Amino acid sequence: TTDYGAMAGSRLVIITAGMSRKPGMSRDDLLAANANIVGPIAERIAKTAPEAVVIVVTNPLDVMVALTLLRSGFPRQRVMGMAGVLDSARLRAFIAERLSVPPSDVQAMVLGSHGDLMVPLISSITVKGEPVTQRLSASDVATLVQRTKDGGAEIVALLKQGSAFYAPATGIVEMAGAILQDRHAVLPVCASLDGEYGLRDVCIGVPAQLGAVGIERIVELPLSVDEHGALVDAAAQVRQGISALAALQANPR
Repeated sequence: TTDYGAMAGSRLVIITAGMSRKPGMSRDDLLAANANIVGPIAERIAKTAPEAVVIVVTNPLDVMVALTLLRSGFPRQRVMGMAGVLDSARLRAFIAERLSVPPSDVQAMVLGSHGDLMVPLISSITVKGEPVTQRLSASDVATLVQRTKDGGAEIVALLKQGSAFYAPATGIVEMAGAILQDRHAVLPVCASLDGEYGLRDVCIGVPAQLGAVGIERIVELPLSVDEHGALVDAAAQVRQGISALAALQANPR
């Protein structure tokens, strides 16, 4: 349907609308075009489904979550982005493939920005309960982390037209299930921070407990100095994207 009235009273709205990347195109290349799509949608959601929880999938993800939060006027608990679930699944899959084990044997979590500044928690990655560093060298882990960062671009290059959809859809379903079934599950999501991890006024990937109200709480994991520094760097990049979007909207071409 093209009728926004169809989502009246919805408990959950998922925004996937937007341009998809083409080969050679970065997520940030999509900034202005997708802001013009996502912004008006956020406003319509606020009018049509004012009690809904919103999951944003459109890239550049972190900036689009910030835009949706602003344009909807919703509290931060009810607006989040799907990225960390996808990035974590990709990293787990690549490690499992490298070690010839089922992905279910690998535990890994990716925080930070959805893009080059994602923050995989290397020290927390386990394979059958053992630290991944007992199975793989540091250089092997670094190679798999880089492939995770390039995962979206790898899919775009293979498809030629369009972008990844199977894995993102699976991530969306996992988040939607946690919310609609009130599971209180802890998943990595893009959320607006208000002091957590020492960060404020930025949307970035962190672990969050999800339930019927949306984000029930941000889970603050102990991070190494390097991991926290990487999270701060990712937040700075997101702020740059938000500033660039504000400049584009103030001075449209």
